[in-house]
Amino acid sequence: MDAYDIADWRRRVFALYAEVRAAADPAAGHARWREVRDDLFATHPASPLTGDQRASFDGLPVAPYDPAWRFEVKVGAAEPASIELPSGTDGVVPFERVGVLEVPEVGSLDVWRLASYAGGLFVPVKDASAGRPGGTYGGGRYLLDTVKGADLRTADDPQRQVLDFNFAYNPSCAYDPAWACPLAQPGNVLPVAVPVGELAA
Repeated sequence: MDAYDIADWRRRVFALYAEVRAAADPAAGHARWREVRDDLFATHPASPLTGDQRASFDGLPVAPYDPAWRFEVKVGAAEPASIELPSGTDGVVPFERVGVLEVPEVGSLDVWRLASYAGGLFVPVKDASAGRPGGTYGGGRYLLDTVKGADLRTADDPQRQVLDFNFAYNPSCAYDPAWACPLAQPGNVLPVAVPVGELAA
């Protein structure tokens, strides 16, 4: 893959999330999300799947849609904090905490801003099933990543976020360690299992 492949991948992902936001029914948007992502992973040159993985690929492990895991949450204030996460490909990636999301009966999640070129909001999540058999990826998943277009907010108020755990997805490093991925920090670890979204590969 080259820079043009990656740019095309991101363009397609941005377009996919625009379709999902426009869907009249979140479950229909989720079905489209699954369909397009399966096609991208199977056929696109920027797919994080290795050649061997593609040869046996028959779809990403995504749980059926459950509307009980969709929330609209106001971003609350949080003590400022910053972290620098080293990566093998992008050097040190800086983040600043800009808020917190209190999800009823689920827990709280820190909202991070990418403090470098392009900015963007980032909410990873690691639930209680992470790394366990039948659970989610051990390093956690991504719930919101506006740099990549993964954003379900439809309201005019930027302080309100749609958190739909059905759309939680694995970082690329879950499939190929050649990718470097920022993972969930302590403020993004939930005490409950989240049985929806993309499961462990």
